[in-house]
Amino acid sequence: MIAAQAALETRMLLRNGEQLLLTVVIPTLLLVLFSAVDIVDTGAGRAVDFLTPGILALAVMSTAFTGQAIATGFERRYGVLKRLAASPLPRWGLMASKTASVLVTELLQVLLLTAIAFSLGWSPHGSPLAVLLLLILGTAAFSGLGLLMAGTLKAEATLAAANLVFLLLLVGGGVIVPLDKFPDAAQDVLGLLPISALSDGLRDVLQHGAGMPWGDLGILAVWGVVGLAAAGKFFRWE
Repeated sequence: MIAAQAALETRMLLRNGEQLLLTVVIPTLLLVLFSAVDIVDTGAGRAVDFLTPGILALAVMSTAFTGQAIATGFERRYGVLKRLAASPLPRWGLMASKTASVLVTELLQVLLLTAIAFSLGWSPHGSPLAVLLLLILGTAAFSGLGLLMAGTLKAEATLAAANLVFLLLLVGGGVIVPLDKFPDAAQDVLGLLPISALSDGLRDVLQHGAGMPWGDLGILAVWGVVGLAAAGKFFRWE
């Protein structure tokens, strides 16, 4: 039942034009545009080496947070969640199927963006295990926050808030603009955001060949635990 629901969730996600724009089109355009045009000072080295880790982090956020929050919020408004909760599929199974759908979508995103980055001359370094841990913890962190928003706000408010947060974190989360371009006081705060931890951790590993980024993993783990626990406690099915 979980596998069938996960397949349905994935098909619905990929057929939704707005979600496809968030999850595929925007990250792809940003990667190609900022790699080809010298708009933002990304420091020494090729721009694609700096941008690709941040765009991968953005892809995770767009699917696990923005896309999931909007879709779940409207499912809750239209009574879909209430009806599914009364089906033989248990509530934990529904959440598991949504998580599986997010992971499948992210896998497709990573494969596409990686292929595009390689075509632009990307040369990654570092441990695949560190990258995998960062992506998993980043997914957990953003999923918890997305479900918390979808389960507590009205659908229209979720739509507006999720897109606003997406834009703000795109600008201030170290995805395209390096955090060292911001004032020192702002850097300390921005560095604690899940998007900053994910993009910086991926950049340390993939661009600089660093070892396990324990600090960034710790930040993502805290966000994941807090977000999922809050979503589990406050999520309303109706």
